[in-house]
Amino acid sequence: MNHKLILRYMRPADIPQVVIIDNQSFNPPWSARSYAYEVGESSYSHMVVLEDGTSVQPTNGWRRWLQRWSDHPGAVLGYGGLWYIAGEGHISTIAAHPDYRGQGYGEILLAAMIHRAITLQAEYIVLEVRVSNAVAQNLYGKYEFQIFGTKPNYYRLDNEDAYDMRLDLTDEAMLARFEQRFAAIKARQPFTDQYSMLTSPKHSQE
Repeated sequence: MNHKLILRYMRPADIPQVVIIDNQSFNPPWSARSYAYEVGESSYSHMVVLEDGTSVQPTNGWRRWLQRWSDHPGAVLGYGGLWYIAGEGHISTIAAHPDYRGQGYGEILLAAMIHRAITLQAEYIVLEVRVSNAVAQNLYGKYEFQIFGTKPNYYRLDNEDAYDMRLDLTDEAMLARFEQRFAAIKARQPFTDQYSMLTSPKHSQE
């Protein structure tokens, strides 16, 4: 099935679907209250979802504008979290729905958050990843994240270590390569981007 992909800021109405994906992806998962804080209260969070727009009935005129902020979102295929604080971008979470893994949705979300960090003028991006998660490390490596160090016993449930991975956003050559990758993703899996270059109402004064 082909999905009409929409990349956009996470809304409160998305949280029930996001929590389901989170519970299927992480242990321990974030709570619904944590997501509500990130979406509605945090001044540094830029939460994103990848929506299946085919599950939303098309509308015209003012109804199209209203639907953009409606309480009836389409199916959430994946989500991510980007924090931006004092020049640092931090990818706090990222996951694709288990039913749709292996289709490149995680890569779209990762690239979108990198692009959003660039538009926010972040100097670098950091993230943590399990030392055993080779699949995620390969994806981050594709986008030129480097292992900066190791955080011992980072994951509380099983005390597994995490790699601290970082991407320098001040490297002009890297930025040019990234733009090429981002364009290639959009050519391969077209999506409507309402996230990486736009601000949410919460950040409208940034």
